[in-house]
Amino acid sequence: MADMRTSVPAELSRRAVLLGAGALALGAGTGTPEAQAATFVKGADISWMPQMEAQGRIWRNGAGTAQDLFTILKGYGITAIRLRTWVNPSGDPVHGHCAIEETAAMAVRCKNAGLSVLIDYHFGDTWNSVGVQNPPAAWASMSYSQMLDAMYDYVFHTMNVLKYNDVTPAWVQIGNETNSGICKPVGSVSRPAQMTGLLNAAYDMVKHVFPATPVLVHLAQPQNLGSVQNFLNAYRDNGGRWDITGLSSYAQGGNVAPVLDNMHTIQSTYGKPVMHVEYGGPLNKPTQVRDSLRAFITGLKSFGGLGTFYWEPEVYSPFATYGSGAWDPATLRPTAAMDGFLNV
Repeated sequence: MADMRTSVPAELSRRAVLLGAGALALGAGTGTPEAQAATFVKGADISWMPQMEAQGRIWRNGAGTAQDLFTILKGYGITAIRLRTWVNPSGDPVHGHCAIEETAAMAVRCKNAGLSVLIDYHFGDTWNSVGVQNPPAAWASMSYSQMLDAMYDYVFHTMNVLKYNDVTPAWVQIGNETNSGICKPVGSVSRPAQMTGLLNAAYDMVKHVFPATPVLVHLAQPQNLGSVQNFLNAYRDNGGRWDITGLSSYAQGGNVAPVLDNMHTIQSTYGKPVMHVEYGGPLNKPTQVRDSLRAFITGLKSFGGLGTFYWEPEVYSPFATYGSGAWDPATLRPTAAMDGFLNV
């Protein structure tokens, strides 16, 4: 679009609102917002979509007709899209892109397609996950106080980029699979006060720009309940603020039920609704993945979980070697795995 706005005025600074942030830091806005939808959310993380399009990739619907990906996903009942964003990413098509300007442009497309948006902050220049929590290169040598300032500035700026583009995120996730903390070693879970300070700074800036938007923390591997509780206990006990507990689980078959039990325990223990923000399964076992997805949705609904997102279902080789997508690379059609969203 010729009039696409992907930046905010240079004079708009986080420092102009620190007084308001201080009010949040003293406890305002810590309740669970009413914006949490009563309707169960079915979603997908399709952050690779623009890079795939840039290489000329297309998607076919179940009938084999080339069709807009948003339209295909909506046909499966998808109502929300999760988009990751990195601080200073490379131009690598698989492991880069997703700076806030590109994320905002993609968020506008989602909005125009009638889809809600979940923003996923990694607080790094590339992937951060349960096993890796590296700060952005520009933050790597910072002290805690310097990093805290950088966090305020970064989240305030990036939220305003979205606002400037007339996108209000339905949810914002502060950190990705943060079992061991964020921006390690400064924000490690073994330094819980600093970890909490950084995450609370992010929470406060989201709320300053979008007061009604629920904020998630995100943990991986709920089958390892102790790991999730270790983070949440440290965060809660140091005054951490969050509205929803986001969880990743790729469990299949008989492993789904015990994971659901742990999700329920996490929800009841911490008093925050859970959202299943990452799911997927082996590309070559689509019916198993379908049935497991249905089991997750049914189970989450039974105890008030908020939703389930499929992670990068649209990806297919040779764009990436990721083996848990839901698109057949030979036919370019969705596999049976996507049927798990239907009639449940």
